[in-house]
Amino acid sequence: MANPAEDSSIYYVPHNGWYPVVLAGAVMLTLTGLGSYLNATSAGGSGSLTQAMIGFGLVAVVLYFWYAKVITENRQGMANEALKRSYVWGMGWFIFSEVMFFAAFFGALFYARVLSVAWLGGEGAKGITGEYLWPDFESVWPVMSTPNPGVFPGPEQNMSAPASVAGWTGYLPFYNTVILLTSSLTVHVAHGAIKESKRAKLNLWLGLTVLLGIAFLCLQVLEYVEAYNHMGLTLGTGIYGSTFFLLTGFHGFHVTLGTFILLVQFLRARKGHFTAEDCFGFEAASWYWHFVDVVWVGLFVFVYIV
Repeated sequence: MANPAEDSSIYYVPHNGWYPVVLAGAVMLTLTGLGSYLNATSAGGSGSLTQAMIGFGLVAVVLYFWYAKVITENRQGMANEALKRSYVWGMGWFIFSEVMFFAAFFGALFYARVLSVAWLGGEGAKGITGEYLWPDFESVWPVMSTPNPGVFPGPEQNMSAPASVAGWTGYLPFYNTVILLTSSLTVHVAHGAIKESKRAKLNLWLGLTVLLGIAFLCLQVLEYVEAYNHMGLTLGTGIYGSTFFLLTGFHGFHVTLGTFILLVQFLRARKGHFTAEDCFGFEAASWYWHFVDVVWVGLFVFVYIV
């Protein structure tokens, strides 16, 4: 049989592995555990994150061994041109699926904000007329007041940028926007360093990108604390709270994943991996990071400003 590294017309076919099966089970454990926890807490119970944490731990273990296997195969020269093309197409379709994922949530925000609220106010052909809503209802976004705050609480403030909270925390969305846009620049400089074969420059700028990703996540946690403790905005405060945390929460999860992927690339770079001709692992990570940055710009405009 021909060596796959020498024949660009065939694929390197790996042996049967346990990674996909265990990863699927770990993801199922994580998501069902997290869903059970959110349902319990929203109903007033305590809930437990044990199942979700076990599932997440299994995900991390599987990804570690899977990453190590793929990296080893590539370092051994088993990844020929056909296989590398499949990597490019796979990453492209993955990012496209993520675009559709966020498009659905942006569509939900548009539907609730532009269409549903207007219809509840009696506007348009689908406008609701009659005494279906409380007398002081106003068809404006966000919907702040409710007929019975004890049963259907509403947020005390909206998450504008800057927010009307005192101090520098009101500018957290702006700070995070600056951080992510800067991180796009730093990862681009790191990519250029690979092409120029400048190892020290690569390590510096890639490490800085990882630190910026961590800084973004820390500020987002602080923003959530402010929203819950000082602004009355939670997952239980109507459609505004649920759409806000759905969009920003999933984006935060993607930033977490992207930061972890960049950290893996940073550790590889420290070990001397990547050349100008062989750096797709880094390029795939940078593509994903740029995508995450673009999504945040959309969030900043449509969630915090408009």
